[in-house]
Amino acid sequence: MSPGSTSIGRVGLIGLGTMGPGIAARLARGGIDVTAFDIAPAAVERAGAMLDIANGVLDRLDIAPPETGSGTVRFAASIAETVEGANLVIENVPENQDIKTQTYRAIEPLIGSDVILATDTSGIPITELQAGLAEPGRFVGMHWSNPPHIIPMIEVIGGSATAPETVATVRDFIRGLGLLPVVVKKDVPGFVENRVLYALLREAVDLVERGVIEPEDLDTCVSWGIGYKIAVVGPMALLDMAGLDIYSSVSSFLNSDLASRDDVAPLVKEKMAASKLGIKSGEGIYSYTPEQILELQAARAGKLVAVRRILEGRD
Repeated sequence: MSPGSTSIGRVGLIGLGTMGPGIAARLARGGIDVTAFDIAPAAVERAGAMLDIANGVLDRLDIAPPETGSGTVRFAASIAETVEGANLVIENVPENQDIKTQTYRAIEPLIGSDVILATDTSGIPITELQAGLAEPGRFVGMHWSNPPHIIPMIEVIGGSATAPETVATVRDFIRGLGLLPVVVKKDVPGFVENRVLYALLREAVDLVERGVIEPEDLDTCVSWGIGYKIAVVGPMALLDMAGLDIYSSVSSFLNSDLASRDDVAPLVKEKMAASKLGIKSGEGIYSYTPEQILELQAARAGKLVAVRRILEGRD
């Protein structure tokens, strides 16, 4: 039986970190039964509360379940229990190739040849991850964007050994949930979303590091300048809006002055060395109190919901 020849009604989700609960909530709202597992009991406990928050956001987005009703989310005690009866297994463990490879070794003997195995990696090439699999044809990248219960775009990436029907099945599954599948035609590191994002972040960090602008002003510039436009007009459409002649003229002198470093900027390395990792540690580029973190998360979710409703023409 070929990968994906069975319709997807049950999903096994391995890993309940930042993305896992949101993925589980959105799948269940689409009528899918989800069984989820994490090796860390604390992550499972935290996921329960995060599911409630995600479901509240889905209610605000007016995302209704299909006529058959919402699916379920339950937590399992083992990988074997998680993948039992699943048509699709999504790996969402830490972004470490060795950990992912060990996870696949545990999963593969437990699932049939028609079960699709997907990874939510943010950028490790699919070809590299599928190299040691017994059945690489049923392996595919399914890259959700954070927060996954709000952002409807999901990248679908096939590796060199991925069967075309595997990509097609996952693409159609995503579309059937009312989400937006984007098929990445070539398996490049970082895929598309993160390549574009990290190019922007590289230039942003460089400008702050060189004293060209303060972090707060840079955020204002990007959010209310290009960010505001890009939300409505994508980059390729923006070229047409601005004019290719204008782009050619400006890029002829600007491209050579843009940041082109291929290492990690000292600003970031210094922060990491001081354990200033961002929101997770209470300080990064900015400082945060526990109360501010909760307020930020709620405010950002609210704004993303509002923007999505407008982009969908619902407000």
